[in-house]
Amino acid sequence: MAVDIQTLEDRYIDSCRRHGVLPNTAILSSFFKAEVKKSCQELCSLEIILDDLKDIDFAPLLDVCMNLDTSEIEAVDVRSESSCVLNGEYALSLMRAINQKLQVVDLQDLSFGKDFLRDISRRGLACQVLTLKSSRFQKLNLIGEFMHMHTLNLDFSSTLMSFQEDCFNCMPNLMCLSMCDTRITNLWTTVAALSKLPSLVELRFQYWQYCNDADPETYNISPCGKSDGNADFSLLNSVPFIGESSTDTRELTDPNFSVEDPLRNFYSFDEEVSNHDVQSMVEDSSDDSEVDFTSLNHRYWLSDVFPGWNFQVPLQNELTLQNEEMKESLQGTFTGHIADISMKYMSRHASPICYEKHYREFMIASLPNLKILDNVHIRKIDKERATGIFSQYFEYLPYRWKHKESVVNILQKREIKSGHIKARSSKCRPSYPSGKSQYLYTRSLSAAKMGSSTWPFLHPLSILGCELDKGFRPRQFEYHPSDSSLMVFGTLDGEVVVINHENEHIVSYIPSLGAMNSVLGLCWLKKYPSKLIAGSDNGSLKLYDIRHTPKKITGIYGNSSCVTFDEFDQLTSVHVNSTDELFLASGYSRNVALYDINSGKRLEVFTDMHHGHINVVKFANHSPSIFATSSFDQDVKMWDLRQKPIHPCFTASSSRGNVMVCFSPDDQYILASAVDNEVKQLQAVDGRLHLVFDIASTGSSQNYTRSYYLNGRDYIISGSCDEHVVRVCCAQTGRRLRDISLEGRSLGSSMFVQSLRGDPFRDFNLSVLAAYMRPGSKSEIVKVNLLASGGHAKDDSDDQRLCPSPSMGA
Repeated sequence: MAVDIQTLEDRYIDSCRRHGVLPNTAILSSFFKAEVKKSCQELCSLEIILDDLKDIDFAPLLDVCMNLDTSEIEAVDVRSESSCVLNGEYALSLMRAINQKLQVVDLQDLSFGKDFLRDISRRGLACQVLTLKSSRFQKLNLIGEFMHMHTLNLDFSSTLMSFQEDCFNCMPNLMCLSMCDTRITNLWTTVAALSKLPSLVELRFQYWQYCNDADPETYNISPCGKSDGNADFSLLNSVPFIGESSTDTRELTDPNFSVEDPLRNFYSFDEEVSNHDVQSMVEDSSDDSEVDFTSLNHRYWLSDVFPGWNFQVPLQNELTLQNEEMKESLQGTFTGHIADISMKYMSRHASPICYEKHYREFMIASLPNLKILDNVHIRKIDKERATGIFSQYFEYLPYRWKHKESVVNILQKREIKSGHIKARSSKCRPSYPSGKSQYLYTRSLSAAKMGSSTWPFLHPLSILGCELDKGFRPRQFEYHPSDSSLMVFGTLDGEVVVINHENEHIVSYIPSLGAMNSVLGLCWLKKYPSKLIAGSDNGSLKLYDIRHTPKKITGIYGNSSCVTFDEFDQLTSVHVNSTDELFLASGYSRNVALYDINSGKRLEVFTDMHHGHINVVKFANHSPSIFATSSFDQDVKMWDLRQKPIHPCFTASSSRGNVMVCFSPDDQYILASAVDNEVKQLQAVDGRLHLVFDIASTGSSQNYTRSYYLNGRDYIISGSCDEHVVRVCCAQTGRRLRDISLEGRSLGSSMFVQSLRGDPFRDFNLSVLAAYMRPGSKSEIVKVNLLASGGHAKDDSDDQRLCPSPSMGA
């Protein structure tokens, strides 16, 4: 027979007497409330408020909790509403002693520390509802058992940036998940993590709230990415999931539960929205130059919650809907009356992921079992629209493969069919080689490997073999064109360092000795693979032969093979032509200088080639006389040395200043990158527009964007100095394949893209020169392998071919 509540209370008082402590009045009150619920034939639940407990209350309460299994108590809720003085270990012991009757764990303003969170993450809890608002997770990794949990709330976890790959594997019954006002940004890794939840039906990263004629000031709207420090977190107690009562969690899964006023329920969230304001850092306006800029306000794109609607969220965070189409859409969505077609609704406490363009459609298309997103019901028409948007703007797998396939199957097909693989989606890929193409095998492997590796492997280069405690400050870098293991980088201190980026050892070290400032221009020679050109912002230009430079950092340096060229003032860019005979230099001027490598002389200076300074100059990869220039005057121009460069072959304009330009490996296209994510691909033959990449702008005039080719000319990578993400897009369709979020080594730090390059020898491998936003932090080169994750990187990289990409052209 079950122990009644009065007997349980008597046992608690006896235990207090044995331990020599007075009974806690809050606990006695909880027993009384449970007795009242039982008499009213309600759920007989016991509520334990941790804020009311001290360490001396632990022992007698633990005695009671260990006997709850045989009592009339049906459920136990454990809550903490403010700072708690109870030891974190004691709080965990209480929750584990309650065991299967633990229903709700609601901890706000968490004060138990990292060890408390780590224990919950690793061992799990037996509760049904877990609320950890304002928790200190940076990367979510819940690997313990949460077999009974159906609701998880992580709102206001302002340090939460990403997920571990298997963080949701032990939550088979999780139905509702809320992560509002977190720092989650990456659509791909987020979906990959959430897809491990087979029962997930409701998800929210923001609160949609109906606020007709509301004053924005009443919501304490904050212009920054973090929640307002004065925000009233107690309001969150009245913000249930749709269909969930804030006082009775049984309503969450009760099939007989009905919502009386769907419109009111839909817009029931009285919380604030945040625009994300990224603190600026010292960055450069060209691929190789530096300027300072100040803090920026960003504007982000959101997909509408209604089919056929797109809108941009203005800085005031308020939208007014005033047309019949909106009225009809709302009437079709809700059963309640709409008295006035002039309505306002606001997004409160939106996480950054909500500002990604087509966010809603991406989530709906990627999580087919989802029924409610951000408190908006997902209808059949929403799913149909999401599928169309996804297929228009995103690639599910590389080279537009529609289905995941194992590497083993591809290898078997290769053996059976002599290397010809019949791709399931080959009929849909006219812009790529046919099923009999010699390149299909490697592309098929890429699709299979990326399909099994949503979390790319990021590895910051650490330079080994330094005799001195040398902390390099890289400013520019280049892969070697013929040796797959070599990379050169120049530093802010004027050093040139050649490293083996595979074993991270220095191959050659060239100190500045006062001769150079920041190294902004680097270019390898192709026919003479031991030689390279280095240029600095003080105008210094030198040719080095790494065969005659020391491998160790020493105080003595002599190099008889060094060739010094005439200076080019305020240099930002250098580039060598395809025959290693000539190179060009550009900088903070409207001029370009032409040098002869063999003689070491400057042949000519072409003046007034643009109306603004020329950020980057690039020779074609195969034609020794063709080159392109990009300028902040918004123009990209093609030139031919066989005709004196007075008039360009063609001019193509952007709406903003052009940061850089480069040729595709086969010289068929030109990739032009202008400020704030304006990236275009042009026909190299005449400058006609071939493709505009759909990358959302931030609204910043100093968000300098750089883009390069990847996998030959099949894909492009693009990153900007005001964002911590690298985007991978198909160069034939413009569809987005992946976003790579850069995360720093220390808690809460983000890294921003200064420069980036695709690895010419390994498909879907690249490196990023990234800088921390935190003042005083050093930049570092981060290697990225999209085909590997975690500890599998070395195994997968061994399978990559170590020869130039077959899709590079001739």
